[in-house]
Amino acid sequence: MDIKSKMNAKFGTLQGGLFLRVTKADVGEGAGKLMEQGYKVMAWADMFFPDPSLPASVKKAMVEAIEGGIPAHYVMPIGAYDLRKAIAERVEKQTGLKLDPSRNVIVTPGSDSGLLYALMPFLNEGDEVLVPDPSYPSNFLDPKLLGGITVNVPLHEVDGYQIRIEEFERRVTPKTKVVLVTHPNNPTTTVWNRRSVQELCDFVIRHDLILVSDQAFEDHIYDGREFISPATMPGMWERTVTVCSVSKGYGLSGLRIGYIYAEDHIMDVLYGGAVNVLGASSTVSSIGAVAAIRDETLLPSHFERLERRRRLAYDILSKTPGVVMTMPESGILAWLNVSRIGTAAEAAAQILKDAHIMVNEGTPYGKEGEGHIRIVIACFNDDETAAEAYWAIRRALTNLATAKGYK
Repeated sequence: MDIKSKMNAKFGTLQGGLFLRVTKADVGEGAGKLMEQGYKVMAWADMFFPDPSLPASVKKAMVEAIEGGIPAHYVMPIGAYDLRKAIAERVEKQTGLKLDPSRNVIVTPGSDSGLLYALMPFLNEGDEVLVPDPSYPSNFLDPKLLGGITVNVPLHEVDGYQIRIEEFERRVTPKTKVVLVTHPNNPTTTVWNRRSVQELCDFVIRHDLILVSDQAFEDHIYDGREFISPATMPGMWERTVTVCSVSKGYGLSGLRIGYIYAEDHIMDVLYGGAVNVLGASSTVSSIGAVAAIRDETLLPSHFERLERRRRLAYDILSKTPGVVMTMPESGILAWLNVSRIGTAAEAAAQILKDAHIMVNEGTPYGKEGEGHIRIVIACFNDDETAAEAYWAIRRALTNLATAKGYK
């Protein structure tokens, strides 16, 4: 039987690595099998991975809860109230937006599920979604899973991946419904400046669209750059759905806690479907997330470490022959242009072979990702281990450059 012929066509084309090779590190068991063989994985956007990293304040709150027996029970499907309240207070400090935790915030089991859920109320069959390219791979797939059509909008490396609004104008049609962005950008780490954000927001308003803004990497912005949440811009609150996470900034990916904030007419619909689509987030993880948000020492401590780590990575990797790397502008990633010495697949394969390190090929991040690789530079607790990995990657890419005759 051709079982896939009986599936929804939107899902039937998915590949989980059981029959064909997949290039995404978080699909199937590829990364897990490599780790079993002693390989390092620098392809999951997971700070400290694979080293233990639970902050004392978070551990204490979760252990006390477990010992008291509370985590055996559900929280509300929209999220525990004390967590929604902590999130509302956090967002107000970040953006100035005054959120009602009972009307404007919903907790999700991580921002990936939150991103799909944020799109669900808006997309009908055939609706078009404009997605900057390069961008997070889920941004290209999620609209298709919901019956929409993803339209790639190129960002240009020569512009530092800032927005050229004329690229959006060329691709908008009467079928366009949503603009879906990751800001700061994953994989490029770009923080869009005020001009880019203003032009994007003006475009969304001018064409009467919805903006879904994935801000999973918003917590660590470098070199004094201004970070602007689009929901704060004039005319945008009523048409923006913002998706966030405690995974990246706090280094708590394993808790699987994300959240969405939006105006109450949007949120009423999200509240209405929460039990059917999201279920309830983990009770013990919710308790840990509250402790993390309340602990005001965590983000500054992580920022200091990440600031040091990005400079260390840049000092080593940017001097690789034939490789172009810009200093990361945000978060925990590095984006390298390897097109002078090979394809994305060739570079990733060389690193896997020579350094026994898995990195991300750029191609899942969009058409503009070819010739690039993504490296999670925040892996490992200590800088010495990280530096050894950066040097191993540099040696592998140097070997590729030599084999390709690059001088």
